[in-house]
Amino acid sequence: MARILAERLSIEFPLYHVGARSLKKRVLSQAARRLRTDAANRVVVSALRDLEFTIGHGERVALLGHNGAGKTTLLRTLAGIYEPVGGRLLVEGEIGSLIDPAAGTDMDATGRENILLRGLFRGLSEAESQTMLAQVESFSGLGEFLDVPVRTYSTGMMLRLAFAMATVAEPKVMLMDEWFLAGDADFMRRARDRLAELVHGAEILVLATHNLDIARQWCTRAIHLEAGRIKADGPIDAVLANY
Repeated sequence: MARILAERLSIEFPLYHVGARSLKKRVLSQAARRLRTDAANRVVVSALRDLEFTIGHGERVALLGHNGAGKTTLLRTLAGIYEPVGGRLLVEGEIGSLIDPAAGTDMDATGRENILLRGLFRGLSEAESQTMLAQVESFSGLGEFLDVPVRTYSTGMMLRLAFAMATVAEPKVMLMDEWFLAGDADFMRRARDRLAELVHGAEILVLATHNLDIARQWCTRAIHLEAGRIKADGPIDAVLANY
């Protein structure tokens, strides 16, 4: 059963370009809330600080907050891109990630080759990879463009390929940035239908968004982040009422 558990979860990034003592002192004095020095005397930014939450079977969670609040950082941490520097994170269930359409993509390979590579990465047999290829080809609607290098794709084409590859496996945990819900009407209708099917299967959706209408439409719960901390966590309507 899908589950996400965070206990005092913290993420920090070192600022390597802040080296001179005078510059370091000035930077720290101007942004004391998010910056500090670590044990190696480096200036680090505290992107996420002591987060505590559990997301369970069937929940659809909106991550809310202004730019820099930590929404995308939290998504990438849940996806395994960033390693926590403190606390504990447990993610149970296969992850489907719609954060960066180029993530894990070989830009010099064709769309078809990337789909087969994804199948190898997931440990699929040749027959299973071919089935996955057929499903992605059908859903993405890229047709002959699957046989040209991905670096030639438009943003919309990259979105189609990434979305199809991420969702064809019916992941237990879907992580998504809201801009994946932008695109031409026909593809977005099919994308929304597919996401609805995935979530209806009692799995987890975590969606980072600035759009309150999208939050209300897609989610039942919200986590409001501010300066890397949780400011509010609860039913979507209750959190939005004070957002």
